[in-house]
Amino acid sequence: MSSDHRTAPPTLGSERETLRAFLDYHRATLAMKCEGLTDEELRQRSMPPSTLSLLGLVRHMAEVERAWFRRVFEDNDAPMVWSDTIDFQAAYDASASTRAEAFTAWEAEAENSRRIEREAGSLDLTGRQPRWGREVSLRMVMVHVLLEYGRHNGHADFLREGVDGTVGA
Repeated sequence: MSSDHRTAPPTLGSERETLRAFLDYHRATLAMKCEGLTDEELRQRSMPPSTLSLLGLVRHMAEVERAWFRRVFEDNDAPMVWSDTIDFQAAYDASASTRAEAFTAWEAEAENSRRIEREAGSLDLTGRQPRWGREVSLRMVMVHVLLEYGRHNGHADFLREGVDGTVGA
């Protein structure tokens, strides 16, 4: 990781501005954890039998973005990125993946999520979460995805340290 280019979330701001900024901060954190690594290093697994790797996390977060924004607010039947079924574990197997493939998908899904959020009239917008068969608000989706990033960025800390000893941010 070269330097920290993330934009810090505001210390004062509306609920929406704060949620939006924290999501983008965590997206940038995951990207930063992958900076400067080769495809092979990005595919390096944590420990057997786990398939967890930095590239697997990027692929998984593409699935999370799709499942919680696109599938909830645009198309309940949109296929997942790396599985024909709703199998979030499939994304973790990055053994044949590349940075270009994973990051292209993840960045496209994140941009689609940003667009959906920007176009929504309010955080009270509801959509149907197809896996739950229930209505959920944009607010709930943003908080859920933020929690996903927080948890997985913690994994990314350990994975990056295991690849080349880099720690921090």
